[in-house]
Amino acid sequence: MNTWINPEFEKTVLQTPSDRRTGGNLDNTHNPHYSPPEEQQIYQHLLHLVRLESPGQMIERFRALFIEGLGYPEPQIPLMLDKITASKTAVQEFKFFLNRCCHILINRWHMQPQMHHAISELINLFVSPPIKSRSASLRYREIRRLRELIKVFTESDQYQILLRFTQVVNQPSQLDTEKGNQPLITLIRRYPYLHEHYLISEDSTSEQQQTVRQIQTLAQKKFEIDLSQYVIYKVRCNQIIQGASVADINRILRPVNNPTLLSDRELFSTLKQFIGKVEGDYTYKDLAQNFLRYSSQVSSFRAFKDDLYQYLTSSIDGEYGKRQFNQRLYNQLQNTLPQANSQKLDDFLVVRTCSQLLNFLVVNSQLSPQHFTFVDLVTNQGSMLTIGLLLKIVLICRKVKPHLEKRLAILFNHYESSTTNCIQWLVKALEQLNIALSIHFGNLDVSYFKQMR
Repeated sequence: MNTWINPEFEKTVLQTPSDRRTGGNLDNTHNPHYSPPEEQQIYQHLLHLVRLESPGQMIERFRALFIEGLGYPEPQIPLMLDKITASKTAVQEFKFFLNRCCHILINRWHMQPQMHHAISELINLFVSPPIKSRSASLRYREIRRLRELIKVFTESDQYQILLRFTQVVNQPSQLDTEKGNQPLITLIRRYPYLHEHYLISEDSTSEQQQTVRQIQTLAQKKFEIDLSQYVIYKVRCNQIIQGASVADINRILRPVNNPTLLSDRELFSTLKQFIGKVEGDYTYKDLAQNFLRYSSQVSSFRAFKDDLYQYLTSSIDGEYGKRQFNQRLYNQLQNTLPQANSQKLDDFLVVRTCSQLLNFLVVNSQLSPQHFTFVDLVTNQGSMLTIGLLLKIVLICRKVKPHLEKRLAILFNHYESSTTNCIQWLVKALEQLNIALSIHFGNLDVSYFKQMR
């Protein structure tokens, strides 16, 4: 069994977000954000036990300590917890403390796939009813306070992110994927480019962030390998003598499944779109390089915006563009930093212009998730050409790629409870963006892709 644990984990998980902002000195008793000694001792207690006990034993400990408030084997630990819950700041701070307690276990278990099931069991504890006990009357006030704080925790962003994390570590059933009737949230593991924005909050410890980025890297690598293997398989199938039956092909080649939620026809069209020529003899990469070469010689920011308008509208269907879109795009660009129009182009102006374009084209913010333009583009141009438009922007300004990913994470969050058969337009766009980003920003070997027919 792999018992690896990151040596930095104890240092980071024992710090509050405020501790980390002030340098992370756990011995600094003069720090106004100093984590109480009771919290520190419970962290240390859990860190010690998670190395020794099975996931089942740790879950029962969590149930006794945080759900029942009774029957914990070491009686001094509930007394420490009582001090934490009685604090005047508990309503604001307890959710962060409990989140870190959960991550002590999650960090240990996520490194061992055979223990992934325990992560869901742990998170589900907080919505399972406590077992009624006569002895609960002896600690009535403490248990009532604990349950009030657990309710606050289950309604917090911290708990929502834990629920999302379970969707990443637990593979959804193939049957549900085929039915297309599962909530969108169950597909989050398919889109590594969303992980950092969807699974990390402002108060996440550095260890939580590292864990998510490890999962993101592995998911991206797996998708690229699976996609390459599928394309190689299809190319070889086409090379086999015409007239061979499916059974004959399967005897010669080991079948490989399509790793996307697109049909084969949609998948190959998408690959052709993002690898091949899209405007005359130019690929997306060619178009971006030509634009960058030309824009490096423009005389002003105003001239850059005019050229950017031409660069983007060349991908827009003429009739659709004439109706409203082109004018709205032009106005968006003209209203971007107009006070800088006469200035010489610099990196700040390019990044700001491209990030505001992505707000306009996809969604502005979490607080105001209006995305009429994105839906309108997908409806009138199709998801593939819409993703191509977004790709054009990140290819000329790679610094805004995380900004694009965050825009899509906001949309994913907005629709996370919707069933996928009701939002196929979004699922298709997410799948196609996954392919586009893998081709242009990943490590895909596209040589076999060019042999597809």
